[in-house]
Amino acid sequence: MRDIRLLILAQFLTAFADNAVLFIAVGMVKDSAHAGWYVPTLQASFLVAYVALAAWVGPFVDARSKTSVLFGANLIKALGVGLMFAGVEPLLAYAVVGIGSATYSPAKYGILPELAPSDRLVKLNAWVEGSTIVAILSGALAGGMLVDRSVSLALLVALGLYLASAMVARLMRALPAVAAWPTGIVKRFLNTLRELARDHDARYALIGSGLFWSSAAVLRVVVVAWAPLVLGLTSTQDIAELTLWSALGIGVGAMLAPRVIPMTQLSRTRFAAYAMAWAILLLAVVDHLWAARLALLLAGIAGGVFVVPVNAILQAIGHRGLGEGANAGAVVAVQRFVENAMMLIATGGYAALAAVGAQPIGTLYGLCGLLALGVFLLNRGR
Repeated sequence: MRDIRLLILAQFLTAFADNAVLFIAVGMVKDSAHAGWYVPTLQASFLVAYVALAAWVGPFVDARSKTSVLFGANLIKALGVGLMFAGVEPLLAYAVVGIGSATYSPAKYGILPELAPSDRLVKLNAWVEGSTIVAILSGALAGGMLVDRSVSLALLVALGLYLASAMVARLMRALPAVAAWPTGIVKRFLNTLRELARDHDARYALIGSGLFWSSAAVLRVVVVAWAPLVLGLTSTQDIAELTLWSALGIGVGAMLAPRVIPMTQLSRTRFAAYAMAWAILLLAVVDHLWAARLALLLAGIAGGVFVVPVNAILQAIGHRGLGEGANAGAVVAVQRFVENAMMLIATGGYAALAAVGAQPIGTLYGLCGLLALGVFLLNRGR
């Protein structure tokens, strides 16, 4: 039980810092002439490691003590913040933070079965996810508040949080590796990708989850540019607070999803996706703070209802297996790869459009249309 409490504390500290660092970086550049394309590029730089390392991080984590991986991943994140503090280009520094985060994530989830019996895993996952949600909400607000006062202080606080999380992880008992470093990692990863692409439900779930997360990622960075232009918000703290309404909505939607979309009715998810697109359209036409909060909340609720059944389908496929090598861990690795690749493409595309003068309101219209079109094409023939 001691190790579980330490894990939850370490997760809270590192997730708090993760979300603070994003808005610290946003606060550092939001007033510059190139902020329009720089902020989405910043988000894209963080995602590069998730895509590039997708095939390797799972086997890497299993071949080592997961407590050591948690410790080392936090040190990599701290290094990224230290580079930012030292004046290194934020895009490069934030990419280093992304390497640490991409390594930390599978260790965080993979360590739970090693710490507790299977009949307690649902409860423990709830505690870990609950601490993460609280950290996301409070970390983003704290990052915005701190950077509005002092960039140096904000970075030092984030650095301290990562180091504190590393020290907490070090206090956990050392766990043995659960597997040797395998051979043919890339081949097995590609085999799993092919098997999932051939399965109708798996393909739907993979692309559906990618559509949701890429839309959510673009929405988050568009709001950073949209809020000062339309609502007149100038402080990073106020902008961070606005983005949290969609996060709250996702939490509400996740709780509603099992009640409105059973796993046997996966096609119903399209209605939630269309509702998310309409909520984004609503955001594009409002110019009042509370209306914007409502639009973001509705987008989050619809998105949560959409993505939870999609995730459940992939978990079920991973549990029962699908073809050669398509076990639970391999399916999760492919799912994360597809999601992050689509997020990287989406945020990179938005950065390119912003660099040539695309305005946030027009981008919201485009995001609404692309999400609706993507869901329509995905549901053809279902």
